[in-house]
Amino acid sequence: AMLQLGGTPVFLNTENLQRKRGESIHDTAIVLSRYLNGLMIRSFKHSDLEEFAKYSTVSVINGLTNHEHPCQILADIMTIMELYKTKTVEALKKIKIVYTGDSNNISNSLLAISAVLGLDFTLISPKEYSPKRGILNKALEYTSSTGAEIKITSDINDAKNADVIYTDVWTSMGFEAEEKKRKKIFAPYQVNSELLKKASSKCIVLHCLPAIRGEEITEEVMDKYENSIFTQAENRLYVQKAVLLYLL
Repeated sequence: AMLQLGGTPVFLNTENLQRKRGESIHDTAIVLSRYLNGLMIRSFKHSDLEEFAKYSTVSVINGLTNHEHPCQILADIMTIMELYKTKTVEALKKIKIVYTGDSNNISNSLLAISAVLGLDFTLISPKEYSPKRGILNKALEYTSSTGAEIKITSDINDAKNADVIYTDVWTSMGFEAEEKKRKKIFAPYQVNSELLKKASSKCIVLHCLPAIRGEEITEEVMDKYENSIFTQAENRLYVQKAVLLYLL
């Protein structure tokens, strides 16, 4: 996105920075702010992102944390509006969005944007993997003013009449040790042809990728709905451009 806009991206990981030698985020953020016009941070720990934002004097973009993935969700909303040919939030409110699987940074951000925009959003997940109470309560604070219809359930049948079915991998970063356990627990929440029979006839399927075919989504569904899934991937580029133009 930066290159296409004429900017110069600089990729820095822990190995390229003095962070690996013990430099604080406070110092790193201040120094990078003197060199750059903006920072996009991808970090497992959300608290690291917040600390960068606290001490940086340039814009800080959340590229992904274990808590949120807002840039992805902006691309998701763009994709839904594009494929359903809606141009207003009011029209978007009539679309039933269902997420099935692990409550993670994707579902947290979907929950947040649905609450803020007043959307119809259902999150289907095993009870022990439901959103954390603090995340849910923060989202619910908006519903009275926006009219959002938020439902948290463990019943896969609540995908009935879904206009959008969204899923993500069952084992996110940091939970690799639970992979075998998660495969068993999440099996009933797979996006497959049987689940799509419950959805509306015009339903689209979304996945933020990369997908593990045969786990959270079947090969058949992945191929059948590749247009919506890969349009979603493409739209990430356009959303990043929009964010950069807005901030810089």
